[in-house]
Amino acid sequence: MSLLSGHPRSRSVRALAAAIFALGLTATAAPVGAHDDTSPQRSGPTAEDCPPGLAKKLERAGDNFAMGCLPGQDIAKLDDSDAVLAPGETASSRNISLIANLPKQGAFANEAALNSDLAFKDNYAFAGNYNGFMVYDIEEPRNPRVVAQLVCPGAQNDISVYGDLLVLSVDSSRSDDSCSSEAQSATIKESWEGIRVFDISDPANPAYVAAVETDCGSHTHTLAPSQDGNDLFVYVSSYFPSAAFPDCQPPHDKISVVKVPVDSPADAALVSTPVLFPDGGNPEGNYSRETSGCHDITAYPSKDIAAGACMGDGVLLDISDRENPVVTEQVRDTENFAFWHSATFNNEGTKVVFTDELGGGGGPTCNPTIGPDKGANGIYDIVDGELAFQSYFKIPRTQSNTENCVAHNGSLIPVKGKDIMVQAWYQGGVSVFDFTDSANPKEIAWFDRGPLSDERLIVGGSWSAYYYNGYIYSNDIQMGFDVFDLRDPRVANAKGVRMDEFNPQSQPFYNR
Repeated sequence: MSLLSGHPRSRSVRALAAAIFALGLTATAAPVGAHDDTSPQRSGPTAEDCPPGLAKKLERAGDNFAMGCLPGQDIAKLDDSDAVLAPGETASSRNISLIANLPKQGAFANEAALNSDLAFKDNYAFAGNYNGFMVYDIEEPRNPRVVAQLVCPGAQNDISVYGDLLVLSVDSSRSDDSCSSEAQSATIKESWEGIRVFDISDPANPAYVAAVETDCGSHTHTLAPSQDGNDLFVYVSSYFPSAAFPDCQPPHDKISVVKVPVDSPADAALVSTPVLFPDGGNPEGNYSRETSGCHDITAYPSKDIAAGACMGDGVLLDISDRENPVVTEQVRDTENFAFWHSATFNNEGTKVVFTDELGGGGGPTCNPTIGPDKGANGIYDIVDGELAFQSYFKIPRTQSNTENCVAHNGSLIPVKGKDIMVQAWYQGGVSVFDFTDSANPKEIAWFDRGPLSDERLIVGGSWSAYYYNGYIYSNDIQMGFDVFDLRDPRVANAKGVRMDEFNPQSQPFYNR
């Protein structure tokens, strides 16, 4: 095991604070951070705390968006002079085009209803939103249509599908597990957070079938079906414990494992809470967050492995015993990684791309002041079971100081003989990069919108960008559901790869 030298529940501001102090920018002592909603216990940055140009609307703080609001932050020292797009403008490389957009609608139309993750089944895309989820028919990618909108508040509604089952993560303290629940303080023992399970055998009419409460809720989750396919194991990631929260006590050095019988999903239950960090994980130092749980786990079920992005630590796991995953490798980057956010394997399972969500997704970190190594991807080769750092990759375009921008969710593009990935960068847009040469990644395509506002930072941009059956789909936090056509000889052979189902955090093997 080698050790190399940020979602707000109780201490949401430290990652961006560390970045600011490291860069010599001004930041006063920050208050305790806000969680995903306005639950009474979530005391945190308010509109009055935000200087001009930063988010003033934190009623439903995003992934870690409250980190983007630091009292006294001197964003004037962030150099955005090379940003070229104005609100309403778009730009892209010549090989990618936006072919469809469905704006947010109904209960999801307002600015505080943030679009989140995506999952796919047959000709349907399932799109999370802090107020529930959407179902889109994508049989004709150039003409997607709305099939259903299910209102079920519970940030951040991270979403996955398996067969006729859909799983949602709820990481906001609720009065109960129903879709009509209200925000309620996590200091109240009876409050609920965890996962919800729906039957989507009729995609137009999802049916709520089960709920399982988990410690500290479920910020994200990952599906790991049993080898025989009879049971669905759900790895629940959550973090930021507090002595004031009866169901989220420190230390929280674990994940939760929920077992969902495929033929009897109503019997879903918590089956284990494996401790991944018996030594407590990263204690926080220099640039990195302390580890108090995981943000996200990506499983590769066919290879019985997983990669965990766990705040201050990146890990590999053996998941051959689905109920009891075991850490086999652990790395840290205390110089450039602030918050280990997510992970993606290459198809062979010999590399991992980890993302650093510097600023929690709420800060303007894509500029020369922050530089090319912070808020970037870290590319690692797996050598004899150990993670060996190779390089960083960050989009090269400067974004304005009113654009939240940092590495976020992406997936492989199934190109034979190549390691190519599409990725969301919030208001940095959508990027496609080749990391076949781990030490020399290169961007090969991109799409970017101008800021939502040139006067204030409105949390927005692409939350997730994934390749599915020949097209790229993106869930834009404010602008809605996007479909892109990537036309490039370097990815042409991926067009023929077809899947019946796709959860990016539960990677399939592409038999190309």
